[in-house]
Amino acid sequence: MSQSYGSPIRLDAAKRAAAAALDAAKRNNWTMAVAVVDIAGELVYFEKMDDTQNGSVRVAAAKARSAALFKRPTKAFQDSLTAPDGVRILGLEGAVPVEGGVPLVIEGLIVGAIGVSGGTSQQDGVCAKAAVESI
Repeated sequence: MSQSYGSPIRLDAAKRAAAAALDAAKRNNWTMAVAVVDIAGELVYFEKMDDTQNGSVRVAAAKARSAALFKRPTKAFQDSLTAPDGVRILGLEGAVPVEGGVPLVIEGLIVGAIGVSGGTSQQDGVCAKAAVESI
């Protein structure tokens, strides 16, 4: 059974999650864009490091929205693509099959999600994981 949604993430928690993701990026000398969305996939907070590629702005937001709306990390979609029927994932509107989007959970309830983009998929995932661990 999937997790339930809770009240939408508050701005202070969204900023805390983004700061943790950006700290992980800085420690590794990666440049990242970070988007935090509420349970409906609407933007709550966004930050882009200097010199981050411009395309990562939209990708970070799309990853966050996908993780919130589908209640799962975007890596789950990425991993599904290798299954025999995995191509079906490409037909799900709003599903982003690239690591870096993760639901944010407080007290067992999904309150939103974070999306990180700017590095490799694995690097984006490392930063998103840091955000999850911060809240």
